[in-house]
This record gives sequence, structure tokens and C-alpha cells, in this order.
Amino acid sequence: MTFNKVRQPKLADVILKQLEAMILEGSLTPGQKLPPERELAAQFAVSRPSLREAIQKLEAKGLVTRRQGGGTFVSENLQSAISDPLFELILSKPESQLDLLEFRHALEGIAAYYAALRGTPADFERIKLSFESIISCNDNMVGDQIDAIFEFFKAIAEASHNLVISHLVNAMAPLLKQNIETNFQMLKSKPDTARQVNDDRESLMNAIISGNPIQARNASHHHLAFIEETLLQMGSELDRNQRALRRLQQSTKQ
Repeated sequence: MTFNKVRQPKLADVILKQLEAMILEGSLTPGQKLPPERELAAQFAVSRPSLREAIQKLEAKGLVTRRQGGGTFVSENLQSAISDPLFELILSKPESQLDLLEFRHALEGIAAYYAALRGTPADFERIKLSFESIISCNDNMVGDQIDAIFEFFKAIAEASHNLVISHLVNAMAPLLKQNIETNFQMLKSKPDTARQVNDDRESLMNAIISGNPIQARNASHHHLAFIEETLLQMGSELDRNQRALRRLQQSTKQ
């Protein structure tokens, strides 16, 4: 019997895999500067030539960029596919907002399920702080509220510990924020509705923190279904008001 020789992995490739894993899990984020070579080599307990080779391979893959005299950065265009002209077109179509809301049912429901199933105490604390940021936002600071709401759902997505879910949420940030803002602008005209939406978010948070995945998924669906039904009702009311106004204008001309 002949045995194949066991080959030890090249040190640079081991470092490469670790750095790739850190980018995937979000420990290294787009645009973030890597520590200096000397410091990074010490952290990995490897020689600088091995580290340099690993970084060169990362650069060849387009995962990092090097700036002359400025250091090495995680590539900022890792999620650039979301800026495709098709998505710009989606953003420009008002009717697509309900489509996005329907999509969020699937995405956020499954994220909430796995966040409740796999979330850590640190994840739950981040979700709680994100929710508190929504509540503490000044009503006049719309941009801050939109960011706070997105960060709440981003925290849930990352608490799912599913790399596809968390990266999809990050990649779709422009679309999701646009949808959140559109919904927010319409719902803020009804204070009771806005309060109900925040109550629903709190129920979602509590279900996740209590570690109940089915309840968390149902809370997410209930939250989004309430928004969808309210928006559809407001749209119907607007149509009726516009018809009544047209009839009134027509009768005054006669």
C-alpha cells in the first residue's frame, strides 16, 4: 500500500484564510484600515514576509486595497453589485416599495428566527441598544431615525450568525433604508400608528432576547404585515379623497 505524502499548508495561505474569515464575519469591515504589518504579524505570531504574501493574495482577490504611504484597507466596493443600475431603477419606482416590504418579510423573518436561536448575550445587548436608539431619536431628526431603525434590523441580521443573511442586509442597505424612509414618512402622520410600530419592534426584540425563534419570526411578520396593511389603507384613503376632490372640482365648474 502506498500513502500520499501529507503536505503542510503554506503559512501565508493559513493567514489568508484567517483574514478572509474576519472579512466574512464582519470583524473587518469595508473601508477599515488593517493594523500595520509589524503589529499584524505580531498578532498572528508569524514573520512579516509570510504576512505580506497573504496580504498580496488578498489584494489579488480584490478584498483589500493598498494606498501608497497610507496602509492597507478592506475594499470598500465588496458590495458594489447593489449599486447596479437595475437597483437604481427599483428605487425610483414607488410601486416597488411594497415589493421590498414583501421581500423584507422573508429576509427579516428568517433573521429574527436564527437570532433568537443563535444570538449571544453580546448580540442581545446590541439589539437592545439599537432599539433604545430608535426610541430616543428626536422626531425632527428623520435621518437619524432611519439609520437607527436600519441598525436595529442589521443587529438582528448579524445576531443570526448566518453570513449570507448579514452580508445581504449590508449589501442591500440603500434599498432597505429607502423602504424604511418611505414607510416612515407616511406613518409618522399617524402618531398612534407610529407608536404601534415601535411596540411591535419591542415585541420582536423581547422574543429574540428570550430565545424563542418561532415567536420571533411571527413577531417580525406581524410587524411588517401591520405596516403593509396600514400603508395600503392609507393609499386607499388617498385615492378616495382624490376622487372626492375631483368630483367637487367638477361640480363647481357646472
